[in-house]
Amino acid sequence: MELQARPARLSTADAGFEAAFQARLHWSADTDAQVEQAVTDILAAVQQRGDAAVLEFTQRFDALEAPSVAALELTQAELKAAFDGLPVAQREALQAATARVRSYHEAQKKANGESWSYRDADGTLLGQKVTPLDRVGIYVPGGKATYPSSVLMNAIPAHVAGVAEIIMVVPTPRGEKNAMVLAAAYLGGVTRAFTIGGAQAVAALAYGTQTIPRVDKITGPGNAYVASAKRRVFGLVGIDMIAGPSEILVLADGSTPPDWVAMDLFSQAEHDELAQSILLCPDAAYIAKVQSEIDRLLPQMPRAEIIAKSLNGRGALIHTVSMDEACAISNRIAPEHLEIASNEPERWEPLLRHAGAIFLGGFTSESLGDYCAGPNHVLPTSSTARFSSPLGVYDFQKRSSLIQVSEAGAQVLGPIAATLAYGEGLQAHARAAEMRLKP
Repeated sequence: MELQARPARLSTADAGFEAAFQARLHWSADTDAQVEQAVTDILAAVQQRGDAAVLEFTQRFDALEAPSVAALELTQAELKAAFDGLPVAQREALQAATARVRSYHEAQKKANGESWSYRDADGTLLGQKVTPLDRVGIYVPGGKATYPSSVLMNAIPAHVAGVAEIIMVVPTPRGEKNAMVLAAAYLGGVTRAFTIGGAQAVAALAYGTQTIPRVDKITGPGNAYVASAKRRVFGLVGIDMIAGPSEILVLADGSTPPDWVAMDLFSQAEHDELAQSILLCPDAAYIAKVQSEIDRLLPQMPRAEIIAKSLNGRGALIHTVSMDEACAISNRIAPEHLEIASNEPERWEPLLRHAGAIFLGGFTSESLGDYCAGPNHVLPTSSTARFSSPLGVYDFQKRSSLIQVSEAGAQVLGPIAATLAYGEGLQAHARAAEMRLKP
């Protein structure tokens, strides 16, 4: 039987649109009880037994035996050797992507990542001190696919922020190491790297073991077990986000070649069966052309089965009344990736309030942002772009308030603080302020 991809065809003019639309968007972030129990057991084991538990789970889940966790650490020499051994084209592509991602995050740091202070009229100094985290852990997925781009996107902003130690963990099932991942670690500024993955890697980073140091924050995507582990250790360490399935939303006015749009929908659908690809367009004839291109191009794709399942299960081609309505619907969805497939993207961009990343114009494919444009590809999913931001330098910094009250300033602020403290019933607070007042 011929493989087919039939995204739901919806129209905002239909009476049942709202129910069908909501049904298409629905995705449960809940992991099943079996995953939760397994993660609970893994975290507890690593917290109690450290390296021994990490070795046990690495052997069980990755079929990788080692005499010690130290034997699973990748040396800087190995990372450099992986880079030096790449084909020239791959080496140059990694270097170009590294330069662009680093340049973008350097600009981000200069824009708003510096300490500041000022003195008011009585000489009191007020300000903010911005400092990097001491040590972070980055999780890089491995197994079904390898992601050197994830190494760059997590390591470079941490490195630019000034993080002293960047600890990378990456599963290597059966000991198969990917040279581009190791090379990206070399270029991205990774300090130490271990060939471990899963919930046990998250636990090792969060609690520390005899070999793996405890970190302050863990970033990077992973499977349901990794996401569950990150959720459970949050509070003990910081995390970036709990990522859901990948998403793309294309706003099209009919001016972009339909095969380009079809392939852009594929670019997210090929991640996994739960990925979501949606087209919003006021031109019904253009939507039909996109469907025709989906039919034509699908057989050419190596991951056609995954693409078909994704589009059939969660994809949608939605006919809207206008581009204005399409923008309004986009704001409701708050997608991870938002493409404006139009000759005049600047007309529509001001109407768009919620998205992880906005790709302006027909030539700006989402894949360029994934790999080498410069901005970070770690983006909020599952409508969390309503209140979350892309990973950036700011995720690897913290802010400390600076307060230096002068003698004159204490005379002004002291009575105010004392009055409020007495009102709250906190006499020691009030007395501490009053003791600094001149008689």
